[in-house]
Amino acid sequence: MTDQLAPMPTDWHRALAVVAHPDDLEYGCAGAIAGWTDGGREVAYLLATRGEAGIDTVDPDRCAAVREREQRASAAVVGVSSVEFLDHRDGVIEYGIDLRRDVAAAIRRHRPELVITLNHRETFGGVYWNTPDHVAVGRATLDAAADAGNRWIFPELAEQGLEPWGGVRWVAVAASPHPTHAVDAGPGFEHAVRSLLEHRAYIEALTDEEPEAYVRKFLTETTASSSEQFGGRPAVTFELFSR
Repeated sequence: MTDQLAPMPTDWHRALAVVAHPDDLEYGCAGAIAGWTDGGREVAYLLATRGEAGIDTVDPDRCAAVREREQRASAAVVGVSSVEFLDHRDGVIEYGIDLRRDVAAAIRRHRPELVITLNHRETFGGVYWNTPDHVAVGRATLDAAADAGNRWIFPELAEQGLEPWGGVRWVAVAASPHPTHAVDAGPGFEHAVRSLLEHRAYIEALTDEEPEAYVRKFLTETTASSSEQFGGRPAVTFELFSR
């Protein structure tokens, strides 16, 4: 018997998605985000880096500008207008107090009920080794969801006008090897395709395939892989932690 995935909660209004790089959300869960914003919910993005180390043939300073521009265009496709960058160094993000503080500050600013991040575990399903950046940002986000509500952790944030926010009800981890919940990928699929295609410079450096064919194949296969656990529907999956 295959464990079935529960539908993601819908009784929330604001979400904050926290990831390491431009394209992390588009490869992970932009299709779900498109459906949420279409339904009137607010979603903001926080990126730890500008992805400046992501294209081998492009100097980091120029790459950062390209990838920031692509990320903002990509977010707009799925109804997200708030995109912030923390400027940690791509490829060498360190898990620790500074990163936790930065994410906690963003949670206090945006006051979300749902926080979203990317797989923080060592592997993707025991097949692909995860990157240190994903692990660091995912772990820090899980911790910062609690930090944001405790006025005695990072008290300097309150001094800056960022009062504690204890209203985070869930942290949802996209692309987890241990999913518990899912969103029907069908309604937001075309938005997800267009959103990932906005990362054209990155995709063209990554593969020799025609970009749209590559994107459609990747998203089709990814969302179909969990359909058996979600009533036969293509799914965007999450590991959901309640708070």
